[in-house]
Amino acid sequence: MNVVKTGLPGVLMVEPDVFGDERGFFMESYNRRRYAEHGLEADFVQDNLSYSARGVLRGLHFQNPNPQGKLVSVLQGEVFDVAVDIRVGSPTFGEWVGVTLSAENRRQLYIPEGFAHGFVVTGEAALFHYKCTDFYDPEADGSALWNDPEIGIEWPVEEPVLSGKDRNAPTLRELAAAGRLPEY
Repeated sequence: MNVVKTGLPGVLMVEPDVFGDERGFFMESYNRRRYAEHGLEADFVQDNLSYSARGVLRGLHFQNPNPQGKLVSVLQGEVFDVAVDIRVGSPTFGEWVGVTLSAENRRQLYIPEGFAHGFVVTGEAALFHYKCTDFYDPEADGSALWNDPEIGIEWPVEEPVLSGKDRNAPTLRELAAAGRLPEY
């Protein structure tokens, strides 16, 4: 297994060992001991699946309070996956990192607590898997504007398919002014 640090502290790209032959492949999608050896010691309590068509953009989502760390992967298709530091006072506040996750490359991205998360489907469709460190809390649910110009994410689509919640989400600056973001 190879773990790659990204440009944001705590955001890690995981490349699991994959063993394949003419019959197919085998890989461990998660092993608490092995991941802890690589510095990823999260305690996961909930798994989620989402299915989305090409061009669907989900995010930028977070919970505050009761933040969720997430280990995400794609079981079918391909996405451009993004993490944004939303911790007020952090030296990397408002910075983002994006990676391509696909069923073919089998990469995973770990997004720690205090970061917003989003993805856009770049293949025909995507079956997306999330391991979460806390339970979903509708009272803590939050969303930042996917195309906030102060964040400046370079999404690989021009007109994504969005939910009303994501289309009308506040900017990071508005969320900070309202006290909706976690402190560093």
